[in-house]
Amino acid sequence: MSIDVLGYAAHSPTADLQPYRFERRDARADDVVIEILYCGVCHSDIHNARNDWGRSVYPMVPGHEIIGRVLSVGRAVTRFKAGDRVGVGCMVDACQHCEPCLRGLEQYCAEGATYTYNGIDRHDNRPTHGGYSEKIVVSERFVLKIPDGLDLAGAAPLLCAGITTWSPLRHWQVGLGSRVGVVGLGGLGHMALKLAKALGAEVTLLTRSPGKEQDARRLGADRVVLSSDAGQMAAVGGHFDLIIDTVPYVHDLNPYVPTLGIGGTLVLVGYLGPLDPFLNSAPLVMGRKSIAGSLIGGIAETQELLDFCGRHGITSDIELIRMRDINAAYGRMLESDVKYRFVIDMGSLKV
Repeated sequence: MSIDVLGYAAHSPTADLQPYRFERRDARADDVVIEILYCGVCHSDIHNARNDWGRSVYPMVPGHEIIGRVLSVGRAVTRFKAGDRVGVGCMVDACQHCEPCLRGLEQYCAEGATYTYNGIDRHDNRPTHGGYSEKIVVSERFVLKIPDGLDLAGAAPLLCAGITTWSPLRHWQVGLGSRVGVVGLGGLGHMALKLAKALGAEVTLLTRSPGKEQDARRLGADRVVLSSDAGQMAAVGGHFDLIIDTVPYVHDLNPYVPTLGIGGTLVLVGYLGPLDPFLNSAPLVMGRKSIAGSLIGGIAETQELLDFCGRHGITSDIELIRMRDINAAYGRMLESDVKYRFVIDMGSLKV
């Protein structure tokens, strides 16, 4: 048995996404069948659709910021019932027995997490397809509860942009009195500002683009520093406990390291790949400073984020689009023409 589903798929690195019919598996005992209501559009959707990372398999249905409603559950499911508001993020499975999985860090699964799309189901070896579609079938362990009161469309990007910035904030124990810098004001950066502020930190936006102060302050920034201005950067020398770098392309980290305090950390969450020019290690050694990376977050941590956002009324700033406008949205994202995340109204799929 299987479930017939309509979605939008990429069929090659150069082709526009098009309507695509495919089959989901019928529900296993531990599965939740979800009607997808909204799906966020992540920059990694573009990278995968265009094979920028060299591991894309076609046809591919992107989307890993999924908000939906439970249609039915398998006989062994205990945490969900028909009608529940739920979310699915970047992963739909992991080995669940390695050390990272047992620590609630499924994103670092030693055997490799099963990603929501462009992955292979570890049980039946079928390709996984994501949220640009009508329905999805996911193991109960990887389904998240959406708190009452959260706007569903605005909650979708919490499943990737939100958890990607929440995880380092929690790992480096940001709280009242922490001094946090955020590099870049996009889908990730605007969530970092909101979440760091809600945790009680003093928050600074570091940006190369003038004119962002008003919006940054609305989102939670206490200060905006133009990173191309040597005087402004010198004024925050040795200041930050943590810098969250959300920039998704090659850039120079050397100007930011001096703004870290003793023992401070700059964590990369936006860019995957080699950095150029070479990093000067002297400020790191002389100040016990660190450059680190962080990948999304585990399931328990993502639920913690959603519950926190429910208590504080935090969602992403979004522009709601129709499914047929996805290719234009990709073009606009590449031009940074969105504040701050596109979300697809999946009710528009057949319209």
